[in-house]
Amino acid sequence: MKIPVIIDTDPGIDDALALFLAFSSEKLDIRAITSVGGNIPLGKTTKNSIDLVSYIGANTKVAKGAEGPILRELHTAEYVHGETGLHSVVLPEGNIKLYEKSAWDTIYEEAIKCEGRLNIIAIGPLTNIAIALMKYPDLKHKIEKITLMGGACYIGNTTPAAEFNIYVDAEAADIVFKSGIPVIMVGLDATHKALVLEKDIEYITEGKSKISETIRQFFNCCSIICKLYGLEGAIVHDALAVASVINPNIIEKHKYYVAVETKGELTYGKTVVDIYNVTKKEANAEVAMDVDREGFVEMLRGMIKAYE
Repeated sequence: MKIPVIIDTDPGIDDALALFLAFSSEKLDIRAITSVGGNIPLGKTTKNSIDLVSYIGANTKVAKGAEGPILRELHTAEYVHGETGLHSVVLPEGNIKLYEKSAWDTIYEEAIKCEGRLNIIAIGPLTNIAIALMKYPDLKHKIEKITLMGGACYIGNTTPAAEFNIYVDAEAADIVFKSGIPVIMVGLDATHKALVLEKDIEYITEGKSKISETIRQFFNCCSIICKLYGLEGAIVHDALAVASVINPNIIEKHKYYVAVETKGELTYGKTVVDIYNVTKKEANAEVAMDVDREGFVEMLRGMIKAYE
């Protein structure tokens, strides 16, 4: 039986690759794509969501979500993803009509339909999920699991302490981690170990399909960005979160208590992971600490073949 999922996203180069991977899988039943302001403003993340779903040829509804964080101003990342969010990649104009309901109402609607089996794959800031939980208190009993790309135990990529998706709306992340819904946290500790090398990109994209050249362009954009940080290859953070839902064995994860810092002057947005159980609090997340890199590369290669 397929896993019913909603993908909450702010495309984003690696979001785009994550969507291509998700739609390539026979294991996922993608019920909706919900957009959120994050890497770029909401209007652009929504347009990119529509364009990507149209380009892939999927008949999946796209619902627009929150423009910005619950309490703060939106912090975007055009310096990474470019003004459009897709760097130098230009997709044809999408022809999908925006779904009439908001992201949070769509999440609740699908949760009801899926009768407790709905999984959320959150690869942007967690604003939409938090709003849904605040508007519908019973939602926490209707979602099977949230797999999110965000956070880290040891490093940050937006501040020395914080990863981007959590930093953009730490208050929303705090609500999600405290919700009682099972959380799989796929953060920088794992995504940085899933580096796709230049030789891997050649291997992944050597198959000929309608998307192979587009995928190569997205990987090349990721590589350009990584070079700025002294890395050879591409880190595709969001695709790893999707991969871990398709095949949970792709990541090695451990149960920890995770808190989100919302008040620190230097540490706002940090995911504080209690690795040594010093708080004695019950674990509220499974945290990805390692990755089967070769298996991830093979999955990405399989993605190309699925579109042949």
